[in-house]
Amino acid sequence: MEKYEFLKDLAIILLSAKFFGLVAKKFKAPQVVGEIIAGLIIGGCFLGIVEESSFISGIAEIGVIMLMFEAGLGTNMKKLKETGVKATIIACAGVFIPLILGTILYMSFYGFAAYGTEEFTKALFIGTIMTATSVSITVAALKEMGKLSGTIGTTIMSAAIIDDVIGIIVLTMVLGLRDTTQNAGIVIVKSVLFFALAAVTGFVVYKVFAWLDTRYEHTRRITIASLAYCLAMAYVAEKYFGIADITGAYVAGIVLCNLSDATYIERRVDISSYLVFAPVFFAGIGLKTSFESMDGTLLVFSIAFVAVALLGKVVGCGLVSRALKFGWSDSLKIGFGMMTRGEVALIVTNKGLDAGVISNEYFSAVILLIIISSISTPLLLKMLYNRDEKSAKA
Repeated sequence: MEKYEFLKDLAIILLSAKFFGLVAKKFKAPQVVGEIIAGLIIGGCFLGIVEESSFISGIAEIGVIMLMFEAGLGTNMKKLKETGVKATIIACAGVFIPLILGTILYMSFYGFAAYGTEEFTKALFIGTIMTATSVSITVAALKEMGKLSGTIGTTIMSAAIIDDVIGIIVLTMVLGLRDTTQNAGIVIVKSVLFFALAAVTGFVVYKVFAWLDTRYEHTRRITIASLAYCLAMAYVAEKYFGIADITGAYVAGIVLCNLSDATYIERRVDISSYLVFAPVFFAGIGLKTSFESMDGTLLVFSIAFVAVALLGKVVGCGLVSRALKFGWSDSLKIGFGMMTRGEVALIVTNKGLDAGVISNEYFSAVILLIIISSISTPLLLKMLYNRDEKSAKA
């Protein structure tokens, strides 16, 4: 009967995520906050009635892919073009400011080391973990508030994609300090090739879907074909180009966002996402959390790690946004929107663990960062948008 345990786990996750999502909504907080708290409560942190499994992880991965695909479908291409240059500059600041601050933080705790030493590489890798941005939670929060396709939402999405590419290059270069077989040039070439392939094939795919759209408008076959394309792009990005699968999913959404049926496809995909996949993804963040190895020193370092990581994005992206003529409120929205960490930070940390750059004990600090950023970001964004709406009415 053990092989059917996943059914019980899935039922518990869905019910608890929905319940705590409604509780969060009752307190005027985004539902995703409640879903993350649900994972904490039913997971190893408290009740321990659900454990993370390969099945749950797989469902969660599909959840984040679908969220990013929906974000791509809802993208306003005109605004994306308008924010492209600004988003690139914001992304660069969002990578390099946390990288520098994270490196200094580690050395402040464990001593300053010379370039080329193992301790210097470890310090640099701690900074590299901080560079990762995961906007899936920001996307869900902005989508819930109806702000995803606006200028700020589009800027955050554009910056996050560019941030991901730069982050991969930085990760490879840092790992290259320990493993000389790593080649940053190859990573750069692969990234360029992926986006070139996406542009060329995307043109053909768009034409095919536009033709299908005229023949089978508002049919389920359009949605099924679109979702298959999304999953294929996610797979190709991760498997053959070393780019996060969520980037491939978002690009797939961008390719199809100008279809006349784009809104229909997004709405149909959202049904499955809302019912199963997204709640499992957000609750899954809580399920991953365990603080068993936490001691006094690591606790202090973890708190400092979280504070520096959050401030690094807010200061880096926020101040650069202000310099690019965004208002102070919008600059803060961009800074807060870019400070979430999730699966990308976990992937980067796992790479470091596999390469022997860092040890297991630092994983709890990353989990703490993911939890705090995932909960605080939607709350802060909602607060800023509500404040602006009240000011506009006054």
